Amino acid sequence: MKLLVSAIKQCRICADKLDHEPKPIVQLSSKASILIAGQAPGRIVHDTGIAFNDLSGSRLRAWMGVSKNTFYDAEKIALLPMGFCYPGQGHSGDLAPRKECAIAWRRQALDLMPDIKLVLVIGAYAMKWHLGEDRKSNLTETVRAWQTYPVSIIPLPHPSPRNNRWLKKNAWFERNLLPALRSRVDAALN
Repeated sequence: MKLLVSAIKQCRICADKLDHEPKPIVQLSSKASILIAGQAPGRIVHDTGIAFNDLSGSRLRAWMGVSKNTFYDAEKIALLPMGFCYPGQGHSGDLAPRKECAIAWRRQALDLMPDIKLVLVIGAYAMKWHLGEDRKSNLTETVRAWQTYPVSIIPLPHPSPRNNRWLKKNAWFERNLLPALRSRVDAALN
């Protein structure tokens, strides 16, 4: 796993597509029991080099019911976004994750993590990869159908503050899904 992480951190396959230096950000261990399959690092994460080191990370840790120490323990939680580098800014937020990362590295990383008991699938791009044809017509319907997926998979909206409106509109998420999420996280860690 160390060789793969080193190779990923040196990756420059998307360098000519970015307006900034690539800075792949992952957290991987063959001992991890939870996989967080996210989208791509945001600007703050790119600047600090620490995954989910922003308001999205604070919200995600609260949803999961875990401390920062647990969250950043690679032997417990793997962080494998669909795109490893900050993709840049678009008109209404960050651009989509670069596809090159998943094509080049995702299968290798997943194959080296045999102890994953729970996968948190965050956002539409991760849902497309991890759920494939089993995802519903849109993100909301996919998350709403969380109980229809195996207990080892939970689809989630992005925990970004940009999704505050979605969270208010979908109160069932906090009421029904979050308690189950915390329970499954606790079971996977213990």
